[in-house]
Amino acid sequence: MAVPKRKVSRTRRDKRRSNVWKLEAPALCRCTQCGELKLPHRVCGNCGFYKGREVIKIEG
Repeated sequence: MAVPKRKVSRTRRDKRRSNVWKLEAPALCRCTQCGELKLPHRVCGNCGFYKGREVIKIEG
């Protein structure tokens, strides 16, 4: 049966229990063309614009 070799210190235990390491939600920003939410530094999936220029032609 697995048994801990050494006692886990209070600091180590509390670091593990803290919420610092948990992932955060991704930051979102509004597209300047259409106002849709998108990831920063990415082409807008709705209109295909990036930094005011059309990068991808989206039909529809």
